[in-house]
Amino acid sequence: MSKKPLILVTNDDGVTAKGINNLIEVAQKYGDVVVVAPDKPQSAMGHAITINSILHVKEISTHENVRTLSTSGTPVDCVKLAVNELLDVKPDLVVSGINHGSNASINVIYSGTMSAAVEAAIEGIPAVGFSLLDYAHDADFEASKHFADLIIPHVLEKGIPTGVCLNVNIPKLPVSEIKGMKVCHQANANWEEKFDKRTNPHGQNYYWLTGDFVNYEVGNDTDLWALDHGYVSIVPTQFDMTSHASIESMNKLFTNVGKR
Repeated sequence: MSKKPLILVTNDDGVTAKGINNLIEVAQKYGDVVVVAPDKPQSAMGHAITINSILHVKEISTHENVRTLSTSGTPVDCVKLAVNELLDVKPDLVVSGINHGSNASINVIYSGTMSAAVEAAIEGIPAVGFSLLDYAHDADFEASKHFADLIIPHVLEKGIPTGVCLNVNIPKLPVSEIKGMKVCHQANANWEEKFDKRTNPHGQNYYWLTGDFVNYEVGNDTDLWALDHGYVSIVPTQFDMTSHASIESMNKLFTNVGKR
């Protein structure tokens, strides 16, 4: 039996996307790679799972010595299928991406790429989501590969806390212009959303979601600051959405409420 780590690779841009193929090339250096990824783009699916329809799985050929399975499901479905059905053992590491576009700040909530990593963390598996700040189909992933090449072996050797995954975003810059990596927190930013309302030839209204991204923070310890200043951002991310800082004040607020 191979003593190499087992690395599961997935994404949300689809199994044939340029980003995942670059990530596979890096992952192959450090372990036995299995790919389970959507058969079509599943961007902005968040933590969606498939419960009202069946899931299809098809084995395809993409890379030599890499078992690749495409599924009709979401990125989270891919991780669930891999861990519970398709693999004989749990992976030692899950890597998701490399996403075409940013998953910094509030985008992590909507991201299929990061939801796959979060699902792995729920399973107790170390996981990293990689995203490049370039939405182009033919984006240059050399810088992303360079930093994935640094992060993957480090996580395999040193590990990360159970229940935590890493949200890694890479600026759209050549490797030579990136200043390094910064561990930081998720910026307080949001989309100020608008809907572009239009009417089709049959008189029916339809809508395009648009909006502006607004950063409400000015500090130098956020992912957006790091990316704006030429650094790769690394945000430790967890699935526990409890506002721990609010528990004491909420206890006081609800003291004696409903008591008789």
